[in-house]
Amino acid sequence: MSDSPAPTTETPYDLVLKGGHVLDPANHLNSPLDVAIAGGKIAAVAPAIPAAQAKQTIDVSGLLVTPGILDIHTHVYLFRTSAKSYVEGVHADAHLFSAGVTTTVDAGTAGWKHFLDFKESTIDRAKVRILAFLNIACGGMTDDISEQTPGDMQPKIVASLAQAFPQIIVGIKTAHYWTSLPWDDVHTPWASVDRALEAAALCGKPIMVDFWPRLPERPYPDLILKKLRPGDIHTHVFAQQFPILTPDGKVQEHLFAARQRGVRFDLGHGAGSFWFRNAVPALRGGFPPDTLSTDLHMGNINGPVASMLNTMSKYLSMGMSLEEVIERSTTLPAQLIGRPDLGTLSVGSEADVAVFEQRQGQFGYADCGRAKIVGPHKLECRLTLRAGQVVYDPAGFSMPLWEQAPAPYWYTPPGTY
Repeated sequence: MSDSPAPTTETPYDLVLKGGHVLDPANHLNSPLDVAIAGGKIAAVAPAIPAAQAKQTIDVSGLLVTPGILDIHTHVYLFRTSAKSYVEGVHADAHLFSAGVTTTVDAGTAGWKHFLDFKESTIDRAKVRILAFLNIACGGMTDDISEQTPGDMQPKIVASLAQAFPQIIVGIKTAHYWTSLPWDDVHTPWASVDRALEAAALCGKPIMVDFWPRLPERPYPDLILKKLRPGDIHTHVFAQQFPILTPDGKVQEHLFAARQRGVRFDLGHGAGSFWFRNAVPALRGGFPPDTLSTDLHMGNINGPVASMLNTMSKYLSMGMSLEEVIERSTTLPAQLIGRPDLGTLSVGSEADVAVFEQRQGQFGYADCGRAKIVGPHKLECRLTLRAGQVVYDPAGFSMPLWEQAPAPYWYTPPGTY
């Protein structure tokens, strides 16, 4: 996949993925189809595209071809600070392509104080497309104290940044605020949520809320039934602290009522926010998450969350259909962040593509309480393309056998080490 001349009328495509099963919820595609790419864009999705029309053909027979995965909740800001931080971001290019993820949304690692550094040091340098929920607190998660300081929460400044970078900043984040200490005149129960809502109203964006209910002043139903607006997102929905189920194991009516209002629910797996005891009964009771996401950062990447692929495989093994798993990892998160151009294989869209193998067998999956399920499904990523370029291909799908490699393979330039 090195640079090559522009396609000709005889070979209009740079690349064709041939023989795969395309699953593209945005376009209601779920059938054997080929995918052609030209100039970094999706050029055609059709049966039996002739190999002669492409400069390169990759055989993906027996594999699943989907839009590039969109993880709506990660932490990928590679910051340096002397302050004690809440999270340490993962390197997006190093950790996400192997799960088929081509777009991610950093969920509030940076506040308004650090956003420009985040953009210049991380976003602008990454191959993964990085978008952001901007933290309402100026220090974001780079400073433990900032998210606890209402004076750091400046809605007008936050909104102005969101308006200045509308294609990168997709919403406002509030998180970790005042989870146990006594209330006082400065630290009122809803300060962080209310200021995030104010900023969001000024810039026309949704908010994502990482929330800890505290009775009686800050009950969970008030968040989703009174505070959040249609399109706003509650993340970590199946964490242990939320009243998801009734004593007899049914899904609480306030969840269905909030969804009916237009509030959206994100998985946000993480190291402490996904419990089978909440998630499995909720799925069986008709309340799946609207979006699947990882909450990946350096503190949990070797824990139960592992990757977006692991999270998607859990839901397959819990009983969610493959179509729903892909929809909640592509189309639906793209819609939530106001980017319907993402998470699709529409002709003309940027050629972000994931190719998976769906394995059958017995596979174990852990939750955050150190319990597990054993399920029959596992997704493994075989190939990832970002803007038409192969960025993950450990099995060499895009490569010739070494005996058939072209002339440059056999030449060692002088001075090469």
